[in-house]
Amino acid sequence: METHFFAKLPPKYREPYRNYYTYQNLLAVRTASFIFLTLNIIIRILYHVFPESLTKAQNFPEFNFINWVFIGVTPFFYLFSHLMVGHMRKTRFATSGMALFVFVFALYIIMCGMYSSFISTSDPSNSLTLYLVALSIISMLFTFEYYETLVLLVGVEMLFSMMLLHAQAGPTETIHNQMISAILLAGFYLTSRYFFSYKASYYGQIVEIREQKAQIEKANIFKNQVLGTVAHDLRNPIAAVESLTMVMALDDIDEETQENLNMMRESCVKARTIIDDLLIAARSENNSSSIDLQRTDLNGCLQSIVNAWKIQLNGKERVVLMSNVKNAFALLNHEKFTRVIDNLVSNALKFSKDGDLVEVHLNKDKRNFIIQVKDYGLGIAQEMLPKIFERFSGAGRTGLRGEESTGIGLSIVRDIVNSHNGKITVQSKEGEGSVFTITLPEAQ
Repeated sequence: METHFFAKLPPKYREPYRNYYTYQNLLAVRTASFIFLTLNIIIRILYHVFPESLTKAQNFPEFNFINWVFIGVTPFFYLFSHLMVGHMRKTRFATSGMALFVFVFALYIIMCGMYSSFISTSDPSNSLTLYLVALSIISMLFTFEYYETLVLLVGVEMLFSMMLLHAQAGPTETIHNQMISAILLAGFYLTSRYFFSYKASYYGQIVEIREQKAQIEKANIFKNQVLGTVAHDLRNPIAAVESLTMVMALDDIDEETQENLNMMRESCVKARTIIDDLLIAARSENNSSSIDLQRTDLNGCLQSIVNAWKIQLNGKERVVLMSNVKNAFALLNHEKFTRVIDNLVSNALKFSKDGDLVEVHLNKDKRNFIIQVKDYGLGIAQEMLPKIFERFSGAGRTGLRGEESTGIGLSIVRDIVNSHNGKITVQSKEGEGSVFTITLPEAQ
């Protein structure tokens, strides 16, 4: 933290920071004036409640007078500070009048503490508590530029000297009191500048964080736009290549050419899958708002997914549904949630041997439904589990039959589950398989 004892802030932060701390100063004036007024009203009530024999109020007539002055003057500070706070909330800009108002209030509070010390005894060096408290409060609550603080010190010192003359203190007492006051004011200056520097450093960090966040958001939007555009434009040439291979396969060709065409077609399918994942990822970030959810029967939804996989696997029942819940209704976006289960089942098959089952379990826990996609395949290494749902984290692996991974499928799954107010977790052990667990709230 850079300490600004006799220096201004850089021009970049000077004006915004002045607007910021002026608003905070006005809030502090409003709060401090309310507390100070309340304390004086309480003191006035105690004057009337307790007998003079207990309070000894008759020995301090100045307290009676100054208490009425405080009660009469302080409400104006509260009223004007309240109006200025409302004005700054609308305009967001500080004025010189606001700075002068805060300066006058600071001088007023210090003068109140100083005068109270003189009332306690004509020799304030014996009773500096209230003076010291006032200086401490001002140094901590209010933020001033260094030149404003110096002017405040000069004004306080002039008031102190005038009160010493009014008290008719002797030369020795005057020098003694002036030395003590000078020490207190020096401490006040150092404390005030330290808090100024601390708040300025904090404000500068907040501004930099906001600027960096704005830059990151702009870069992220640009990245998604480029990603979506590139991925979309790549689909047409890849589709053309795939169509061309299909046309060529209709001709009477030799076995070697057929193998080459099959390899080209498979490469096109892999590329199209990667492009689709990229497009989905870009859309999910650009459309981060809430999705359309409808009350859906989970049993029916999951069963339709399992049936679709049976057809895709040429009638093989490698994907089975095991449900322990009869009436299971949740708020779902059918298209997006189907994509979640399809992705998890596809991954399970990718890392399972031929013939191994992939189980889709549906259970209920209190007001939540528990959906589990369980396989008995390759499993996931423990060091990969913490980043398995992170985009492009390097956790993607090649399947047992050479299937490629884009590294973004599970991140899309997590985003979709989160948009359903759900949660997804994973448990896995190498060589024994994996269990992906989705928790969804019950539809009311």
